[in-house]
Amino acid sequence: MPATSNPVDVHVGNRIRLRRTLLGMSQERLGNALGLTFQQVQKYERGRNRVGASRLYDLACVLDVPVAFFFIGLPDPVGSMEPPATGAEGMSEPVAALPETVAEKGGQPPATATAPDDLTMLSRRETIELVRAYYGIEDSGTRRRVLDLVRSMGAC
Repeated sequence: MPATSNPVDVHVGNRIRLRRTLLGMSQERLGNALGLTFQQVQKYERGRNRVGASRLYDLACVLDVPVAFFFIGLPDPVGSMEPPATGAEGMSEPVAALPETVAEKGGQPPATATAPDDLTMLSRRETIELVRAYYGIEDSGTRRRVLDLVRSMGAC
């Protein structure tokens, strides 16, 4: 195991922890749903162990999110998405169904992407508790007043 974790593995782990915490799920409960120990979940969340494709799919199912959720907010692409060469490898045509990357489009990341600082802020237990409490308020008018109150306090 390398001394430092791959930044993509750390990002995916942070997203796993964020979603698990938002659902109020313990590492043990997530591990049980996946047939893992809580220690293995902990390693995934810290980015110490890489999450394989099938495990990522299982995580998405258990956490009720699309697989793409785990990659939202990643910084610039880490490598080129060149299609494989044609010919000797047995492929007659390049794969045309791959989506363009942000860099290929020459545009900005999608609006759903969050900056690394935003992800850190959203992952804090205090933020998650606040969001849970807010959505626990059943009356929409009261929720709106709470939001207005918090916004006014933040402007001070």
